[in-house]
Amino acid sequence: MARSPGGSGRSPRDRDRGRERERDEDNELTDKLVAINRVAKVVKGGRRFGFAAIVVVGDQCGRVGHGSGKAREVPEAIRKATESAKRNLIRVPLRDGRTLHHDVRGRFGAGKVTLRSAPAGTGIIAGGPMRAVFETLGVKDVVAKSVGTSNPHNMIKATFEALQALNSPRMVATRRGKKVGDLLGRRDDAAEAA
Repeated sequence: MARSPGGSGRSPRDRDRGRERERDEDNELTDKLVAINRVAKVVKGGRRFGFAAIVVVGDQCGRVGHGSGKAREVPEAIRKATESAKRNLIRVPLRDGRTLHHDVRGRFGAGKVTLRSAPAGTGIIAGGPMRAVFETLGVKDVVAKSVGTSNPHNMIKATFEALQALNSPRMVATRRGKKVGDLLGRRDDAAEAA
């Protein structure tokens, strides 16, 4: 693992991982730093170091976005990543404002994730980058599993791929030209028959 230039023995990744930044007063967005990585560019005089950051932004009510940024200094990289995340916000339908409507899978590159809805009181059972996404999204109960790569870039993109595939009963009813009650009534009847 690369050491920080200051010689403190802790890398910038360890120092800044999981650090939650303050809420923006203007639009009530919470941002979480997922990962920070020191990168080097080899030039004629030696190496030129920079930092790459991944940030997840959300309003904890169903909107979430992710972004990455690179700069020579850590705060500037985080600022760039946050700006990028705010430009890429998506809306995700939530059931009862606490969990997903149905189980879903997502894939990006070698990253594969499975997201499952959970009963109340389960909590967020997810690792690393996926946990940051769910906390900023406002999900309270979810079970998630990542298979394949543990690269945070691919894990976050696979998670977003899965979240964009979610449908609420209202969306399905609109697409099929039916009423929400008809769809939910059928689900309750099927549960009773089983």
